[in-house]
Amino acid sequence: MTREAEPVTDPAELKPREDKSWVVGDRSVPLLRQTIPQALAQTVARLGYRPAAIFCEAGRRYTWSEFAREVDAVAAGLLALGLEKGDRIGIWSPNRPEWLVTQFATARVGLVLVTINPAYRLSELEYVLNKVGCKALVAAARFKSSDYLEMIRSLAPELETAEPGRLQARRVPSLRAVIRMGAEKSPGMLSFDDLANLAGPAQMRTVDAVSATLDPDEAINIQFTSGTTGAPKGATLTHANILNNADMVTRTIRLTEADRLCIPVPLYHCFGMVMGTLGCVTKGATMVFPGEGFDATSALQAVAGERCTGFYGVPTMFVAMLDHPDFKRFDVTSLRTGIMAGAPCPIEVMKRVVSDLHMPEVTIAYGMTETSPVSFQSHVNDPLEKRVSTVGRIHPHVEVKVIDETGQTVPVGVSGELCTRGYSVMKGYWDDADKTAEAIDADGWMHTGDLATIDGDGYCNIVGRVKDMVIRGGENVYPREVEEFLYRHPKVAQVQVFGVPDERYGEELAAWIVLHPHEEATEEEIRAFCRGQIAHYKVPRYVSFKDALPMTVTGKPQKFIMRDEMVAELGLSESKTA
Repeated sequence: MTREAEPVTDPAELKPREDKSWVVGDRSVPLLRQTIPQALAQTVARLGYRPAAIFCEAGRRYTWSEFAREVDAVAAGLLALGLEKGDRIGIWSPNRPEWLVTQFATARVGLVLVTINPAYRLSELEYVLNKVGCKALVAAARFKSSDYLEMIRSLAPELETAEPGRLQARRVPSLRAVIRMGAEKSPGMLSFDDLANLAGPAQMRTVDAVSATLDPDEAINIQFTSGTTGAPKGATLTHANILNNADMVTRTIRLTEADRLCIPVPLYHCFGMVMGTLGCVTKGATMVFPGEGFDATSALQAVAGERCTGFYGVPTMFVAMLDHPDFKRFDVTSLRTGIMAGAPCPIEVMKRVVSDLHMPEVTIAYGMTETSPVSFQSHVNDPLEKRVSTVGRIHPHVEVKVIDETGQTVPVGVSGELCTRGYSVMKGYWDDADKTAEAIDADGWMHTGDLATIDGDGYCNIVGRVKDMVIRGGENVYPREVEEFLYRHPKVAQVQVFGVPDERYGEELAAWIVLHPHEEATEEEIRAFCRGQIAHYKVPRYVSFKDALPMTVTGKPQKFIMRDEMVAELGLSESKTA
């Protein structure tokens, strides 16, 4: 079943009703009742000879038919390893061909893909693997300063003597197989290039049989989000969750099989693997990956060399491209559409994206991992002012309200907590019923923790956060998680972490620390303690030592006072956004 790319939406239907901040998305286009393998098979049957994916740095190109054959071979190999429908398999890698193949190979046979942030370090990896009980892990050898294989070996030294696929490790007891990307061999590990050769005729036949048993409402993906309790939570998403969100997002930007979408955003996140790869599958558009990680030069080269018509990025990516010293020598006139998300967009940046990057139909999107992810998105024909001052209007088949502290829906224009309900809400946090119940109420509303307003025309504006999440360059950082880690330092008695404005990243992390009596420490000592243990974007840029922290009478830390004092102390200015 193919579809027109144009969304069917009557703007009048997206306005709040009865002057309440409660909006309901268009329902004229039915939701897909498909699994991910069914969606891919449909596109392959229709467009088999057309280009499906281009990996510029790796020099790999796939047609849809070629891609499907590799997906099936790897899926059969995973079955040959003894993995079964419902088992969890982690992937820890930057954007590489193997990542994309693994995404669809695991979905083909109902394995739940656990996407691991490439910036994670040892303690975070150990937590994730054990939390969901990963039986297998697909990993790159290294990326930038991360030596993945070395970290895996330190976590599971038993690999040195293990038979590949039969690992028994004390610290990660559920893990049986480590699959390293590429053709090289490592003790105790399988190589990705050999995976497709593991399967015999029986496993090849079983692939279709397993696919036939899949249900759209079954879990297929776990994505970890930073938690305010100090430990990440595994948002569990279904075929229906992410496939439909991918369809609606790309429908909104009018993506078709004639388009080529440049995807420099990381695949481990919904932006890359849902809005990007799955979105392209639903339309038959070509996926173009400039490199393993974002680089302004490679992104511009990909757009110009592959004549990309769409581009995804966070504001800092667009700024880096626009400010590239050789920007004018790249022909980017093929661009038309795309999405900017992950952080507020400064109005001057949006103006330059529209004019200099030739993206008149660029849209803004808002969401969260727990809602698959997008709930609001601007439309390609929305006025420029609306595309920078709001996050657009409600997505199809989604319902949103803004509530006050008592749970009552607030009037139009009044701020409160944003709550979302509909097909896009996750099944829950993996193995965490209490946290799930805190996030999703008895009526199915996902409480986002974001403060928002909805105007009379249904446009939403995110005005703050109920809690103190920091968005650094598009990465969500929950200060409590960083605080919990810093409390492990033997000299730290009290610590509070918060965001301060930054011209480049939007926000940067600052830490106020009270040391134990008679102890001394330096800023560099604290940062060194973090490096290699938590992701680089969680390491505080600013560290300040204090005799005491400002508290309320009830003993709650007053972060707004700390933030204001730190801004003044450092001479920082608030970043201007429309």
